[in-house]
Amino acid sequence: MAVVKASSEDVKLLARLMRAEAEGEGELGMLMVGNVGVNRIRANCLDFRGIRTMQQMVFQRPGGFEATLKGYFYQRARERDVRLARKVIDGERYHPATYALWFFKPTGDCPSQWYNQPHAGRFKSHCFFHPTGENCPGVYQTY
Repeated sequence: MAVVKASSEDVKLLARLMRAEAEGEGELGMLMVGNVGVNRIRANCLDFRGIRTMQQMVFQRPGGFEATLKGYFYQRARERDVRLARKVIDGERYHPATYALWFFKPTGDCPSQWYNQPHAGRFKSHCFFHPTGENCPGVYQTY
């Protein structure tokens, strides 16, 4: 059962985002990017207050995803990518992106905080950051 509203076009949009942001990180890395996207829709806090749809989340400015500014994002969604997107839309979560709202690829070690949000963990080259419960309880709600 979906944890965010998503049409078939929304699923493809998320699939394209996951591929563009993390294809080099493998399927697990792509799933984690999907977690961050779904979390941003569900959270309704901080930089993501009022972000309620897949379209709003993917193309948010400022604070959105860098991949949407580059041509690679605009490739057609592959069936494998769609299958992965459906997993996160259906509520599957993957550590360290379980409750993360942000990720980035640093040149070195992950900082302990990013924009005052604690480091949740690293997967390959990406660092993930989650909000504290008091400033963003919506992201921690169970499905």
